[in-house]
Amino acid sequence: MDLRKYGFLPDRMPENAQGIPARITAVHKERYALVCEYGETYGKLKTKEYFGGLEAFPTTGDFVLIDYNPNGDSRIIRTLPRRTFFSRRDPAPGRGEQAVASNFDYVFIMQSLNQDFNIRRLERYLTLAWHSGAIPVVVLTKADLMEEPISYIRIAESLAEGVSVHAVSSKTGAGLDSLASYMAPGKTIVFLGSSGIGKSSLVNALAGEEIMDVNEIREDDSKGRHTTTYRQLIMLRNGAMIIDTPGMRELGMWDVSNGLDEAFSDVERYLGKCRFSDCKHQSEPGCAIREAIADGHLSRERWESYIKLKAEAKYSDHKAAFLRQKQQRNKNISKFNKQKKAENKKNRSKKWEGNE
Repeated sequence: MDLRKYGFLPDRMPENAQGIPARITAVHKERYALVCEYGETYGKLKTKEYFGGLEAFPTTGDFVLIDYNPNGDSRIIRTLPRRTFFSRRDPAPGRGEQAVASNFDYVFIMQSLNQDFNIRRLERYLTLAWHSGAIPVVVLTKADLMEEPISYIRIAESLAEGVSVHAVSSKTGAGLDSLASYMAPGKTIVFLGSSGIGKSSLVNALAGEEIMDVNEIREDDSKGRHTTTYRQLIMLRNGAMIIDTPGMRELGMWDVSNGLDEAFSDVERYLGKCRFSDCKHQSEPGCAIREAIADGHLSRERWESYIKLKAEAKYSDHKAAFLRQKQQRNKNISKFNKQKKAENKKNRSKKWEGNE
């Protein structure tokens, strides 16, 4: 198996690295599906490196180093640096960050042209997608449900400056040709969106074969069950890869300092142009934000959404900083214990030599 077909670049291999490279294709609780030079295999985390806080827990799409075991589960010993990374605040209280996918080239932000279309959710996805470091692409699915989807396309384009927007139908094949340029050999695309929007159907349509199970959605509210129950990386026949993810009901912000600037560039252009440098954008004279809203150049809903996500991101940034400090403290403790153990071993050796 040539791992370069899975996007691995040999020059990214760390010097004096132990183990062989592999890519994670799925995560099953404590067991990881892997692909390496020996083919498909499974692995588990090496306890000391990961649960001791020395390594970032891997997710689907990660490149890792493993101690290969041909007779059972291999040991995952290191997570290699990520090119791109998508995460959100874990829906479970107190859990912090939840890794979603890594090392992808494009983020397909998917909403369907029915009751799922949601402006505020699209803003959240765009913010997180821009922060991931990859190129966001808005894909409006189920275009066959609309006689003329142009109004939805225009809304999406107004929210996503500089982002390509495509309306497609997996049922009729309409618009699928417009996605061909992203589906190049060695490229990885992550699919993100709610349940029932047609992610699995689009995977099948792009693959040209039925490789994903598809569930019907309820007609009364356009909701669907989770067809995909875990994140998985799928290799298509043409060499392109798709990371399919379960539908996300919650999409909390987590460390999106760069993403907000990109996702809300239409808002950011007015910041810093107020008469007073400490303008709170409330009742101060000469406020560029208030003037833009009054002139109709910026909608009040867009501004309020920006303020809400900014506050949420600030809270998450503080929490992320706390968790990083905790992780660093664990690393320091682990390093101290390792040095102490080495010193004790050395002292015992000297004592043994003295007794001889």
